[in-house]
Amino acid sequence: MLVELNRDENNRVAPSEIERRWREEVGDLPGVRGLRIGGAGGPGGDGPDLSFQLVGRDLNQLQAAAADLEQRIRSYNGTYDVRNSFEGGVRELQLQIRPEAEALGLSQQDLARQVRQAFFGEEVQRIQRGQDDVRVMVRYPEEQRRSEGYLEAMRIRTADGQAVPFGAVADIEVGTSPSSIRRFDRERSISVTARIDKDIAEPGRISNELRETHLPAILASYPDVRYRLAGATRSQQELMTDLTRGLLLALFLIYALIAVPLRSYLQPLLIMSVIPFGMIGAVFGHWVLGIPISMLSLFGIIALAGVVVNDSLILVDFVNRNRRAGESRIEAAIKATRARFRAIILTSMTTFLGLAPIIFFETSLQAKIVIPMATSLAFGIVFATIITLGLIPILYLIGDDVVRLMQRLLGHSRHGMVAEERVKG
Repeated sequence: MLVELNRDENNRVAPSEIERRWREEVGDLPGVRGLRIGGAGGPGGDGPDLSFQLVGRDLNQLQAAAADLEQRIRSYNGTYDVRNSFEGGVRELQLQIRPEAEALGLSQQDLARQVRQAFFGEEVQRIQRGQDDVRVMVRYPEEQRRSEGYLEAMRIRTADGQAVPFGAVADIEVGTSPSSIRRFDRERSISVTARIDKDIAEPGRISNELRETHLPAILASYPDVRYRLAGATRSQQELMTDLTRGLLLALFLIYALIAVPLRSYLQPLLIMSVIPFGMIGAVFGHWVLGIPISMLSLFGIIALAGVVVNDSLILVDFVNRNRRAGESRIEAAIKATRARFRAIILTSMTTFLGLAPIIFFETSLQAKIVIPMATSLAFGIVFATIITLGLIPILYLIGDDVVRLMQRLLGHSRHGMVAEERVKG
């Protein structure tokens, strides 16, 4: 069933709310093999939020491990559409030839061939009618192919032409045939997936807890089974790895670009010290607004790293100018903070106020995608501004003390080496 919502954004319920209500009204339907209730997806599609792939050679252990993992996932509040990719398949009759049938010259292949001829049919002739090729099949009448009783009453012909009862040469077992077989690295695999209501639970936290606590306990009971991340869970982990690498590269480039004009190894670290505080401000903004941290939030945090260094860079540059003008380091720091206070506050507030309409007033579904990124930038900049004005001058003075201490220690070492050489001379 496909439902299209009214496009009037002012008079409609959010698709996630309709999806939640629909799911609550439907509840659990007994006997249903598959049920999925979903809406239009945002970034990354509308696939499962959790996806684990269990791999092993023993199918029984795989089924048991998948059932345990499925039960653990269902125990979390906010998880729904928990699925197990193993499908029992359709019901089938499995025929097994008896050992005494071999004495009559019958094999499993002979048994299967005669049963197939009786119920599916054997092609005995093809008739050409115009452009059509008509196949003539010989098999039991339709009324004799409807139940298992006709199979048990069937006669099996031996190699010498005798007809013996089916029950005398074969056994029947009721089983299931898999509708699909999934493999990974030539081993059977079963995928366990689930979707998460992000207003109730955070997918990353559940995924980490499952990997750190529940999965090791499950795999300890089934030694022939191993797991791997799949689907959105694997994509999220790969994206986190790429984001970490990108952040490290960005920090290195920022450090290099600042170190070249300042001609210092320590001052770039001083300037970049506001970046962690900006990240704290971004997390604080998400907590205040009740917005879960998502991948888009991380994009905003990475972008924040290149923005928050601007104010501290200008402040440190003004301190250096005042010191070159002959002022003491404390006076230079105080004068630079007073001179740049208004400019730093204005630039930060204009950035925050420019992003505020998106964060607080925008209600369209299209804008909700970028709200986490805007929240990271806005609150991170405000928090970093406070740190820049209050902490950077102090860190500058501490760094200057460290440099002076190192110079004194190195100077004493050099003087000691020169005096020792003179004594030896």
